[in-house]
Amino acid sequence: METSQIEIQLIAIVTAVACALPGVFLVLRRMTLMSDAISHAILPGIVIAFFLTESLSSPLLILAAAGTGVLTVVFVELLQRTKLVKADAAIGLTFPALFSIGVILISRFAGNVHLDMDAVLLGELAYAPLNKLQAFGYDDLGPVSLYVMGMILVLNLVFILVFYKELKLVTFDASLAAALGFAPTVIHYGLMTLVSVTTVGAFDAVGSILVVALIAGPPVTAYLMTDRLSRMLMLSALIGSVNAVSGYWVAFLFDVSIAGSIATMTLLIFGFVFLVVPNRGLIAIARRHARQKWEFAQTMLVIHLFNHEGLPEAEAESAIDGLHEHLSWDPGFTNQVVRYALNNRCVSRKETQLILTAHGRTIAQKTLVQ
Repeated sequence: METSQIEIQLIAIVTAVACALPGVFLVLRRMTLMSDAISHAILPGIVIAFFLTESLSSPLLILAAAGTGVLTVVFVELLQRTKLVKADAAIGLTFPALFSIGVILISRFAGNVHLDMDAVLLGELAYAPLNKLQAFGYDDLGPVSLYVMGMILVLNLVFILVFYKELKLVTFDASLAAALGFAPTVIHYGLMTLVSVTTVGAFDAVGSILVVALIAGPPVTAYLMTDRLSRMLMLSALIGSVNAVSGYWVAFLFDVSIAGSIATMTLLIFGFVFLVVPNRGLIAIARRHARQKWEFAQTMLVIHLFNHEGLPEAEAESAIDGLHEHLSWDPGFTNQVVRYALNNRCVSRKETQLILTAHGRTIAQKTLVQ
């Protein structure tokens, strides 16, 4: 494996983990689309900072972009507080307006700048290792993106570890947090600042689409697998790393965009978990519904037999051939229910009659008491 391949995968992993950690809280607070809004709305901040510094490498660009991200959150909050606009509508109004301002500024004052849509939307991780950090007389200290995202990852980890209790309380019960004096507004804007910084840092290497995919995909996938916040954070980081590595190798094998492949793998892995995860997956839900269907039908059968047990018509009511008429069921379905009840030892068969077992009688009695 070449050094550049290792560097690309490291950048992808660090970026994925850095995005996934604050993404957990966005998913739990139903604010996932805020990452999409921020990733587009930072453009005017970048443009204005570039006009001031005339440098694309100035740290002021990151600060200005992060500030614009926070400004986006403020505008969305102000619109929501009017109670005249829903959250999704407020986001839909805010980020296109800010993004458009950035485009207008570029077209008006920097007409010679070429906007590469592939770079803006998808990014290009393959080029990230080419931008090397130069310091202390060394020309090759590793990719700049790796250092930038590494520092952002550390920042995210420190913020979450230090304010874990506050973040947890504000996320699940903001009113209680306010009553206990935890200042939910401060925590909220601190988290949004973190999201803005993360989005800005990841924007250059992976583009806006992958930023949103990495912020939303791993946390949503982890949400299907656990109910514990701490475990969800760890699973999100792990899933994000798996998405990054698997996406890189898919891109390598098929010679396609790395960022696009990572976003695709994020969807595929989510879809796989969505299908097979125990208890919550579609397969588990389908099996549970099927089991409930047969258990309900079995309960109806044993209640029917119990209600006629010991009565003169018991023999006729318990005859297998006539059960479908007494219960108003399809004959084929009736036979399946009878087999299900026989397998569960709720009934026994004596020639053409069904007889309640002690287990079946207990089920009927408990159901009728309830």
